Amino acid sequence: MNRTINTYLLAVIATLYALPTLAEDAANVVAPATLMEAITMGKPMSSFRLRYENVNQQGNAPILSPTRPLEDANALTLRSLIGWQTAVFNNFSFTAQLINVSKLDSDFNDSTPTTLPLNSASNQPNRLAYAKVVDPDYTGINQLYVDWTGIKNTKLRLGRQQVNLDNVRFVGDIGFRQVMQVFDGISIMNKSIPNTEVYLSHFEAVQQVNTALRTNGALDIAHVKYSITPTESLLGYGYFSSFSDLGFGTAWSLPTSNTNQSNQIIGLRLDGAHPLNSDLRVLYTAEFAHQGNYQGSDSRIDANYYKVGGGIGVNNFSIRADQELLGSNNGTYAFQTPFGTNHLFQGWVDKFLTTPKEGLRDSFVTAAYKYSNFVFSGEYHQFNSDNDFNKVGGGMGNKYGTEVDAAVTYNYSKNISTKIEYGKFTEGDQYQATSASSQTSVRIRDTNKFWLTAMYTF
Repeated sequence: MNRTINTYLLAVIATLYALPTLAEDAANVVAPATLMEAITMGKPMSSFRLRYENVNQQGNAPILSPTRPLEDANALTLRSLIGWQTAVFNNFSFTAQLINVSKLDSDFNDSTPTTLPLNSASNQPNRLAYAKVVDPDYTGINQLYVDWTGIKNTKLRLGRQQVNLDNVRFVGDIGFRQVMQVFDGISIMNKSIPNTEVYLSHFEAVQQVNTALRTNGALDIAHVKYSITPTESLLGYGYFSSFSDLGFGTAWSLPTSNTNQSNQIIGLRLDGAHPLNSDLRVLYTAEFAHQGNYQGSDSRIDANYYKVGGGIGVNNFSIRADQELLGSNNGTYAFQTPFGTNHLFQGWVDKFLTTPKEGLRDSFVTAAYKYSNFVFSGEYHQFNSDNDFNKVGGGMGNKYGTEVDAAVTYNYSKNISTKIEYGKFTEGDQYQATSASSQTSVRIRDTNKFWLTAMYTF
């Protein structure tokens, strides 16, 4: 956590006893009388997650001579989160959470940053022969923040924090990975206007899932959500990033790895589940956003985004069809979501964590069914480009490929859960990057992934 945030955090903690109570405690809640009671009346923020991930990816291992097929990744890792959040005392509460990720089997490339970009073909020098699983060893502070609620209907949070907004398309903690994405800074949530949430934040640093701490800029967020009904909402947002380098190198299709990647995203989203009766509901989404250059970044950062779709839900079953476009600026740049939980979008196999410069049109169907303590879910994706791309060997194409995903979750109790997941991406037209010497993928290869997860939450 950078020095500025640490200084502010310590100053807030030091004033814990000095400030008077400015807001009434919620009804029917016994307020702690002392700081020690606030600690003992708090709640744990702890869990253990054990996961096995297998990756079978076609193609040769990068940068090896002589070349040979890429070896399967077999990653067995354990994530331990140990944390505590105190009860509110004099309008303050304090949260601290430590994280440890340990490799129990290291036959994989963990994407630990060295001299290569975050999304390069390989990052870990002694694991160049293996496919990538971005779960490096790590021990550190996952969250450390103070909440202040001294103004009615308002919460101010200062420190290192997880952030998940809406469907986490644009800002999320990437919680699927063992090391999560966290932000250092200040955020404010206000609910003074009926049915409306206003969220504002300023973050001076972001720690990414490969443990890299980015401090060369800031992320400012303005987000307003109006609840039409309890299950339907209209929201507007603006995400303003002055981070000139987020470690993507030329994966953003800009000419050099040191091109300024600052950008702004402004959008509007309508989303909800409208009940027709107690058993039947209509699902719908309509969203549009524009991404442009910001604070002196490359002028080619200029692309549109949309998502439209809908479906039905009947009791514990739901199915829907959607299309999502991450548009292209005439094949020179495509819409990017550098702070989003991208694993949840464009399939689970993670072939499009960054968008190819020709853009991406994802047409997909999702379904889910809950039976007893089981949840069954699946997706089918058809990936096309927004602009035609060069194919390997010549000619033009627009079919990146298809993907099928399936999962079963079993919740043994409120504390224990297990999950089995499988994803299969099949290549379409053979995609050719502009430069064959680029560190980004020249081909988007056939890939199968399998996950087995067990989790215990306190």
